[in-house]
Amino acid sequence: MAPPAETVVFQAVCTPPRSLTARGFRVFAALLALFATVQATMFLMIGAWPIVPFLGVELGFALALVAIHVRGAARMVEVVMLTPDRLVVTRTDARGRREEVVLDPYWARTIYRPDPAHAGVLRLESRGRSAEVGQQLGAEEKASLHEALTSALARARRPDFDNPQLR
Repeated sequence: MAPPAETVVFQAVCTPPRSLTARGFRVFAALLALFATVQATMFLMIGAWPIVPFLGVELGFALALVAIHVRGAARMVEVVMLTPDRLVVTRTDARGRREEVVLDPYWARTIYRPDPAHAGVLRLESRGRSAEVGQQLGAEEKASLHEALTSALARARRPDFDNPQLR
């Protein structure tokens, strides 16, 4: 994303939580391979050797699915950027597709509806348009983003007059 020509009043980058690191993936793969080896050994001992190749295919398929999921989660990002003239919400999904919603910051307001069973919903609304932000965040993070966005929008609405005669 190219840097904007105008000044940035507020910017937040929201990413989904990623608990599986590269080391964690290697440990998971090793444990899965160990489990498949134990099963293969048992099948070989009882004479069911034709099942062993299927265990290898199953292991490779499971590891490939986990790797695809981790790679997709690494691509997901949501950027909320507030400038004096516009409020932009840019989302990139797991496939790399981008979506951009532009709102008027003067008329924008944040609406946070907490839900005890889930993380709640945080929406930005402006002149009939709306966008949900922070879909991948938890309840505390959404509440914090709500407070930060509300105060940033209030600062953006407040005019800043620089009169040299008053200095």
